[in-house]
Amino acid sequence: MPRIDSFLWSVRLFKTRSKASEACKKNRILINGSEAKPAKEVRKGDNILIKKGGVKFEYKVLEVLSKRVGAKLVPDYLIETTSIEEKEKLKLQQLAQKTYRDKGAGRPTKKDRRDLEDFF
Repeated sequence: MPRIDSFLWSVRLFKTRSKASEACKKNRILINGSEAKPAKEVRKGDNILIKKGGVKFEYKVLEVLSKRVGAKLVPDYLIETTSIEEKEKLKLQQLAQKTYRDKGAGRPTKKDRRDLEDFF
């Protein structure tokens, strides 16, 4: 049985295994409703909940694996069961980030910061 941090990296939910392990340590990973440490083993049929940026992503394990697979093979091992409300929340956050600052505008100046503070 593979570890949860290794599994999350293998199915490309995290870019590195250490980032997956760090998320487990910060209690952002839940397996079947309980907090998971990095060494927790994953089994077929487990429900995984990942908290990223205020959005809760849910997945169901179809098969377990220990080695990293290509992006095209991920649906054989994992299925996303995230609710529509959570997906809408993610889209809203992405839209808010785009409208906040023009892409490539650089770091806010002191005047920009003061204007933002006055606005809020």
